[in-house]
Amino acid sequence: MADEDDDDLMVDDLDAAWGDALAEQGGGESEDDDLAAAWGAALEEQGAGSADDMAAHWASMVDASEPELETATRGADRILNQEEIDNLLGFNIEDTISGETSGIRALINSSMVSYERLPMLEIVFDRLVRLTTTSLRNFTSDNVEVSLDSITSVRFGDYLNSIPLPAILTVFKAEEWDGFCMATVESSLIYSIIDVLLGGGRGGAPVRVEGRPYTTIEINLVRRMVEIILADAELAFAPLSPVHFNLERLETNPRFAAISRSANAAILVELRIDMEDRGGKIEIMMPYATLEPIRDLLLQQFMGEKFGRDTTWEGHLATEIHAAEMEVAAVLYETEVPISRIMKLELGDTLMFDIGPHDPVSIKAGEVHLTEGHLGRVEDNIAIAVSRSLRKSKMTLSAFEKAMQKEMESSS
Repeated sequence: MADEDDDDLMVDDLDAAWGDALAEQGGGESEDDDLAAAWGAALEEQGAGSADDMAAHWASMVDASEPELETATRGADRILNQEEIDNLLGFNIEDTISGETSGIRALINSSMVSYERLPMLEIVFDRLVRLTTTSLRNFTSDNVEVSLDSITSVRFGDYLNSIPLPAILTVFKAEEWDGFCMATVESSLIYSIIDVLLGGGRGGAPVRVEGRPYTTIEINLVRRMVEIILADAELAFAPLSPVHFNLERLETNPRFAAISRSANAAILVELRIDMEDRGGKIEIMMPYATLEPIRDLLLQQFMGEKFGRDTTWEGHLATEIHAAEMEVAAVLYETEVPISRIMKLELGDTLMFDIGPHDPVSIKAGEVHLTEGHLGRVEDNIAIAVSRSLRKSKMTLSAFEKAMQKEMESSS
């Protein structure tokens, strides 16, 4: 602190000397030599050592501020290059080709994969693959292999925009679910199935004729193939939920095949059909709204999983309860007496019961009131004649009746 005070005093003395030098020049235009001489005289008055200390102090202040200035200047002049901007926004060509997303684009498109997974749907389409393999082999009289490529969640509008044209889009309705689905047959599969059915040569890929619509024969052959696949799909869904898929129409323009809103979520199933060296893909698109009636069934981990009432377990439990033993108590009379009165009871005191010989007696199991009856006597035993039926809930009564019926059938 003493060094800082000395430096402040020294600066004040230099400022005063500099002001005196300016005053001696008269406030007008001064010569450089006169100012230099005045400054030198002021330094001599303060002493050479003090001047050196002051210069060293100023130099240290400048050196300390240089890194901060350099950092601030470098931060202000820092500009992202194009590659860094693309990575930040997620517009990377390599990621786009590989189907991966990052950056802001990944946040925007995150809703595409945020929908719930339906485990039973995978089992259904595995079954569809096995059924379709056999059906298409019988249909084409050729060696056909059907495989399940993927099951993904997409937005309906994004899927329509990604369909490679030309293609045939088939719209079909799930009658029991009251919803529409769509199947897209790509051009390579269309020409492959036509080649196989009409006796085309093998050993080369089918030649696609550009610039013309599909003929009536081609559309009818594709319709027949799609009908076979839909019939197999009905069989695949049958153990889970009976459904009938009714083929509505065939379209070649995706705009005419809109069965849902663009932002709605849908399940996209890709099936690959290979016929030796030919083949292609057929894509089945099912909106989540169509699958909503069987959503609880599709969430099951295995076929037959129970989420609510189990009638088999209910019948078994009713049978065991019916065979169980329990103790009942006949309560003649109940009343509430203060503890002070109980404490005053002595030998010979009498407690009066407000009950007559013909009043009903309560029959209880623990604290549960079961029924009522009248007190009597059978030979040397005290007995109670039940005068009211047991109180039962409807569900419990139904369970007991089923259990008793099964017991009677098994005994007979």
